[in-house]
Amino acid sequence: MTPTLVRQHLPQAGAAPRVDRRARARDWSEIQERMLVPLYEAVHERLDVGPSTRLLGLGCGSGLALLMAASRGAWVTGVDTGTDRLRLARERLLPEDREPHGRPDTRIVRGAPRDAAPGPRHPYTVITAFEPIGCLAGDADALAGLLAEAVPLAGRGAAVVLAGWGPPERCATLSVLRTATDAAQPPRGSGTWRPAHRDDLEDVAARAGLRPDGSGRVACPFGYADPDSALRGLLSTGLFDPAIAATDQVQVVKELTEALHPYQRPDGTVWMPNVFRYLIARTP
Repeated sequence: MTPTLVRQHLPQAGAAPRVDRRARARDWSEIQERMLVPLYEAVHERLDVGPSTRLLGLGCGSGLALLMAASRGAWVTGVDTGTDRLRLARERLLPEDREPHGRPDTRIVRGAPRDAAPGPRHPYTVITAFEPIGCLAGDADALAGLLAEAVPLAGRGAAVVLAGWGPPERCATLSVLRTATDAAQPPRGSGTWRPAHRDDLEDVAARAGLRPDGSGRVACPFGYADPDSALRGLLSTGLFDPAIAATDQVQVVKELTEALHPYQRPDGTVWMPNVFRYLIARTP
């Protein structure tokens, strides 16, 4: 969902769009990030995340999933490449005016997974990659590359959590994404639309040498107060950046507004039901 660690590794067609990155990060933090809270909660509950957990969050963004894990007592480290979102994550987890949330060694790291290496005596017990794959060409390859760096940082039998979009017929937002991006006609290639595949997560896990150990589905509806909030939230994901680079933001916003219209309720709110899937795999 986010233009964070995975999306930073995807080649983009054309010149990067000129956007207000700080405003985008704030829109993500205040509007869009909360849409995946049911996914975070389901995974933390299933893995019994708590004081004995040492968790590495790949593509941690503005840190909501980390904050939720820290509130359960986990030792958390987040890594990402997005400066503005990481600034918000630090404000949440490492506030300057009070005690940090979670354990004293909470870390927010800008860079690649190898930059978040733990001490030799404290390998990670859980690695999460909550950014859902399954709607951009190249996203599975990018995630596999990240896992190649991250898995060696975990202990034997550690849990690695991968997330993806559910069946297209159960994800209203996928039809919105496809309508808007196809209408803008970005060039084919990495970072452009692709249909979700049933075994996306299993394929990535196999490439990383991981052993599947359970999966689940979680309802994560995208609900917004009004169409403007929906536009800001969806644009903050970065999923439309290739289309913006190929055409212009005005055109993409026009197509996105039209695609959202069927999901606007009489009271002005926008509601799109979605189902996300997660896979729990284990390190060798």
